Amino acid sequence: MPSADNPLPPASPVYRDGVSSVYRNYVLFMLTLVYVFNFIDRQLLVILQEAIKKELLLSDTQLGMLSGFTFALFYVTLGIPIARLADKTNRRNTVAVSLGLWSLMTACSGLVQNFGQLLLARIGVGVGEAGGSPPAHAMISDYFPPEKRATALSIYSSGISFGILTGFLLGGYLNQQLGWRTAFLAAGMPGLVFSLLFFLSVREPRRGATDASHVAGPAPALREVVARLYASESFVYLAMATGLHVFCLYGVLNWAPSFLARTHKMPGAEIGATLGLIFGIGGAVGSFAGGFLTDYFGKTDNRLYLRIPAYAIILSIPFAAGALFLPHTGLAVLCLGVTATLQNMYLGPSIAVSHSLVPASMRSLTSAILFFVLNFIGLGFGPLTVGIISDLLTPTLGAASLRWAMSITLLISIGSTALFLIAARKLATGPVK
Repeated sequence: MPSADNPLPPASPVYRDGVSSVYRNYVLFMLTLVYVFNFIDRQLLVILQEAIKKELLLSDTQLGMLSGFTFALFYVTLGIPIARLADKTNRRNTVAVSLGLWSLMTACSGLVQNFGQLLLARIGVGVGEAGGSPPAHAMISDYFPPEKRATALSIYSSGISFGILTGFLLGGYLNQQLGWRTAFLAAGMPGLVFSLLFFLSVREPRRGATDASHVAGPAPALREVVARLYASESFVYLAMATGLHVFCLYGVLNWAPSFLARTHKMPGAEIGATLGLIFGIGGAVGSFAGGFLTDYFGKTDNRLYLRIPAYAIILSIPFAAGALFLPHTGLAVLCLGVTATLQNMYLGPSIAVSHSLVPASMRSLTSAILFFVLNFIGLGFGPLTVGIISDLLTPTLGAASLRWAMSITLLISIGSTALFLIAARKLATGPVK
């Protein structure tokens, strides 16, 4: 059992459940595809929001509520009880049902007639997606041993980038050709079919199968998990660090399409293709690099599991500034791509460290608590804060108000970096044994 602040237990013995490497990689592939659907449905609204704003006569604050706060409120609140259920029952079933629900609600988003109806549809998406990642994280940790988890979890997290890539490309094209309502319907229906395929072809792993003890134990009470995590200084600082970082990440990501449309006058389909490629490919490269680099260098120093993401975030700040303030569209887009790569190096290592602090029976709930903090702070308040500031600055700055509203993320990134470094300092030092 690892100590409270020792991120990685000793290297695991041979996997004993008779699961081949081919099959566990297949499960990782399927879970990653589920995450792709997750972010197609979550971020589709972002690429469509300018068209929705014009038809439904919405403000930037309302858009921020739709893409951020309201979604995050239900997503993070229900994530904890659903994760608690997943730790006690079948996690494969939880993921399959959740995928079917959020896909259905995405399709329903194309049928709305006003802000209130769209708000309810987005709440439905948030409720469904609350049951996606925590049980998926726990399944991955039961299929992959500790010394490979950051890489496996980073591959899973690359689903964010591929989901954004697909959602932006699909949404931008369909919006321009057939309208935003068709885009929602086209994105939601395939997820319903895939949820059935996932249910039929993926097996539930035994809890604790890749841990040194191979014993998971019964699912503990919520207060026990919260108390254990709160007692770990490294987790507390890590959760706050990821929260501030995701505030910055979504503050840029969710408003990037509107920024390019208003400031650089790019058409919708071009925005979808451009942002899809830079956030999709750049984000996927960053996500994989974060896991690979931390698994590689973390063998000699556990603290590098959090220091490497911190270095990446601080390096992203000048590129984010270039993306917002360079007048040349090509250079701004290039800087945005580098920013996306660097900002996506944090998630796999953060989840791996969090899981290493608890036994297998607590992992779904640990992920849910981590996601509660990072999404409530980041997804909940990042897009909303940018939207509110943009509305307040519009009377004096016009279209430039969004650029200055987004620039708040540059300052908050500094605080996020500091918290990652403090969390790293709280971890036990030394090589992985």
